Amino acid sequence: MVLLLLLYFAFGCWLYLQVKIKIKRTNCLLTFPHVCECAEQRRCREMAEASTFYRAVYSEIEEVGWEHLVRFGGDLTSLSFRILDGKGRMRIIEIQLDKTHPKCPPSISADVPYMFDLKWSTHSRLKDVVQQFKKHLEKLQAFWSTLDDIDRSLWVVDPKQASPAVSYRQINMGNDCFIVLSINAFDPRSLPECRFIGSGPIVNLLRNRWRRNSKRWIKDKQFLENLKCLLETQLPIPPDVQKNEQQVECGICYAQSLPIDEELRHKSGTGTDYTCDNTSCKRAFHSICLVDWLRSITTTRQSFDVLFGSCPYCSEPVAVKIDSMKK
Repeated sequence: MVLLLLLYFAFGCWLYLQVKIKIKRTNCLLTFPHVCECAEQRRCREMAEASTFYRAVYSEIEEVGWEHLVRFGGDLTSLSFRILDGKGRMRIIEIQLDKTHPKCPPSISADVPYMFDLKWSTHSRLKDVVQQFKKHLEKLQAFWSTLDDIDRSLWVVDPKQASPAVSYRQINMGNDCFIVLSINAFDPRSLPECRFIGSGPIVNLLRNRWRRNSKRWIKDKQFLENLKCLLETQLPIPPDVQKNEQQVECGICYAQSLPIDEELRHKSGTGTDYTCDNTSCKRAFHSICLVDWLRSITTTRQSFDVLFGSCPYCSEPVAVKIDSMKK
């Protein structure tokens, strides 16, 4: 009797295990297609979102203009556009897009002394970023013009090749005396910060004059005129200007000056007036020669009165106006 009860108990346990295993297998068979279906739906949704993102970005690049696009990342989240400011200087803005674009504002950077606060909404587009950047460049024109005047008229020893973001200039005053001027990017006509480098009576003399005359700085006067007034001395001109303003030959026609020709109008007999922005190149050209060369290259793009192409020597982007050139 006991043996029979043990047999019934063993059979019941075996039957219970078989039923449990069968139920588990059935659940697995039901769950596996469900998992596959969810994964496929997720993949399709991601592809659709990516496709929407690419179409949106391509459309927005079209609005800005492909001729302004310098480079872009493979996934189109990283874009670089070149913009000409009011003086024809080429500036680059880097734009980093979020995958949720345009829900999240992009990250922006540029080689400028300070960045602007980007105004962004879910309806904003890349052209809005470029327009805001252009307005920011206009605000910086006086700043860059002041630095250009210093570079052109004074003996600047540092920086050798200044980036557009650098706001200081170290000037050789002679007799082992140097001054470092820091220009206020927000108010470039205001009195700059001035630091004197060197030793001896000349440095002390100029420092004392600066302190004594600083209140005589007038914002409406030319920067160099103000500087000369404060220091009460003749400002040193660049060494290359001292050498009879030695001209640089054009990288295309290999001549220092253009020929005397009525067809060239105001360009007749002038020297080089365009320099490659690449600091490792800095090749000089007559802008009229560069225009003719760019027009002969099939990859050159034109937007209104500006030609966009590559430097003949370093292949970096160049942009030159053609409104006043020979047709």
